[in-house]
Amino acid sequence: MSETIFDKIIAKEIPADIVFEDDHVLAFRDINPQAPVHVLVIPKKKMVSMADAKDRSALELGEYMQRISKVAAELNLDAEGYRVVFNHGQNGGQTVDYIHAHILGGRNLTWPPG
Repeated sequence: MSETIFDKIIAKEIPADIVFEDDHVLAFRDINPQAPVHVLVIPKKKMVSMADAKDRSALELGEYMQRISKVAAELNLDAEGYRVVFNHGQNGGQTVDYIHAHILGGRNLTWPPG
């Protein structure tokens, strides 16, 4: 796996507006926000995409999902709602080869997304 910008953010080689960090994940504000709140949550144990999830334990994936929920709660998004998006591959809009959840909130999000 080649090194990505997210690897460099985890290594603190590139600055980011970090909103949450623990031993398992790092969450930071997107540099090109698509909503008033737009945060990316990445696992510290690298996965390239959703395709890698099939090779991970349910415990590891569950802990990742719990952290995403925790970050959304700490951003005060629970009451009004929010969207969690994973992009996979070129047609899915994935631009960095490192799995990341987008937490989007702070406004009414329409459907379909595009």
